[in-house]
Amino acid sequence: MVAAAVIMPPRCKIPGVDDSKKLSPARREKLNRTIRKRALSWATGTASPCAIDRHNILQATYRAMRQAIGKLAVRPGLVLADGWQIPDLDLPCTGIPGGDQRSFSIACASILAKVHRDRLMRRLDTRYPGYGFAGHKGYPTKKHIKALEEMGASPVHRRTFAPVRRCLAGANR
Repeated sequence: MVAAAVIMPPRCKIPGVDDSKKLSPARREKLNRTIRKRALSWATGTASPCAIDRHNILQATYRAMRQAIGKLAVRPGLVLADGWQIPDLDLPCTGIPGGDQRSFSIACASILAKVHRDRLMRRLDTRYPGYGFAGHKGYPTKKHIKALEEMGASPVHRRTFAPVRRCLAGANR
């Protein structure tokens, strides 16, 4: 799980910035470079598969968001969060449902997070060949489920993810 935080200069505009899910990987890579150059500060935070298993995906997401915000070189006066307000944050925070479609800063952070995640997944694909991490990016595609069934779970698979649980239950019979 990857989150990003970014502080953009006032009135900054970068053509093409949009909800990261609407952009091709190549377009995100290009925008990632521009955003990092133009940002006053940016940082990423991550939550490991173990942290997600231990705390659940929502709490792990909040932890990654707090981590990214805490790594910023510039302390923000207000945090705009995609979705809900981030609990246990020592800064004012406003949650914006659908924020990556409604806020330039959130869209920029979303792009940085996706690019970082995609790079991590490509590294995992090299380390654990056969699972197709570079292609499915951790989403439960048919190919991903088939690889789990055929190869079993890798050390980086979340044990609480239903297809992994089923795979592990079958291996323990």
